[in-house]
Order: sequence, then C-alpha cells, then structure tokens
Amino acid sequence: MNEARRKPISNAHRAVLQLREMIFSGELAAGSDHLETELADRLGMSRTPVREAALLLESQGLLEMRPRKGVRILPVSAEDMREVYDVLTELESLAAERAAERGLTEQDLAALHAAIDDMERAISADDLEAWAAADDRFHAELVRLGGNSRIRMIVAMMSDQVRRAKASTLFLRPVPVKSNEDHRAVYAAILAGDPATARRIHRNHRRQARDVLTGILEQMRLRTL
Repeated sequence: MNEARRKPISNAHRAVLQLREMIFSGELAAGSDHLETELADRLGMSRTPVREAALLLESQGLLEMRPRKGVRILPVSAEDMREVYDVLTELESLAAERAAERGLTEQDLAALHAAIDDMERAISADDLEAWAAADDRFHAELVRLGGNSRIRMIVAMMSDQVRRAKASTLFLRPVPVKSNEDHRAVYAAILAGDPATARRIHRNHRRQARDVLTGILEQMRLRTL
C-alpha cells in the first residue's frame, strides 16, 4: 500500500478544509471577526493547527490575521463576483449548447429535471436554503451534461466563490420564481435538441443573476461580500 495513503490527515489540514467550508457556506460570514480560541473550540482542536490553517487561508485571500484580535473573514468584492459570473455565464452556456447537441433523452436528463422539481418545491415552501442547494445541483449537472471535462474543472474552481455570494445575499434577493422558469426552458431546449436556444436562455439567465447579485451589493454600499 502507498505510504501517502496510509498517512493520516493532520489537524492543520483538517482545519483548512473545515474552515474553508465554513467560509464558503456562509457559516463564517464575510466581515465577521473570530478569536482563535473560538475557532479551535468549534473545530474541536487546539489553537496551533487553527493558526496554521488561518495563515494558509490568509495567503489565499480568504481571511486576515489580526494581532490580538483573531481573524476577520474577508469578502469577495462585487467586481470580483461580476468577473466570476461573466466566466461562468459563457462556460455554462457553452455546456448547455453542447448538451443540446448530444441527443440526450429524458432518462439522461433525469437528475437535471429532479433539481428543477426540488427548486419548485423549495420555492412553494419558502425554503430558500433548499432552493439554493437544488440550484447548485442544477448548474453542476448542466455542466456535466455538456461533456467537457475542462469546462467542469474551471467551473468547479469558481463554485465556492459563487456559494459565498449566494449565502450572503440569499435572503435579500427576490423569490427566484423567474430563475426556475429559466431552468425549465433550458431543460426543454436541451431535450428538444435546440443548441442555440439552450445557450441563449442560459446566458440571459446567468447575466440576470449576476446583475441581481451585484446590484444588491452596490445598494448596500458593501465593498465586498
């Protein structure tokens, strides 16, 4: 057996993974301050690995170490999010186009349809967190159906930043009824084998989402999320 596989994960590495997830999920909100002792208690470990993890996350631009004050969770700027959405818009729209070219059946699109139905139920139940989770599944499945591994890789690199944005603004944006109408239209275009329509609808959908998100940030006069 490979030695690297047997080597247990260190507490510092575990702290990095857990803190990243807490930041990207919004559990550690942008702009919030936290003492190392607090984070250590939440992670169930000593301060030393938490400090090591914080130093690494600081180098990645996710937080700021503040002497005698712990750490501050750094936001993503509105302009950064605009750039991220611009990239996602083009890549996901291309994935939608490619998916529509592949002659996919209802069975092939079952996971995509299930995500849409879950969003519909979440909207009816006024459960925006459930809607956001299903929305993430829809976009991930759409990219997978496009069949381009490089698009999947690039989108995955940006998905955590989108999660942060959605978590921070989820309860400040309108109920996403129009968003799910767009999802159903993209699904229908893919099933009908209409690449141009699938790409056009999804591009407009992502651009609208970008404008809503950055508009909220600008109205609140936040430099960052």
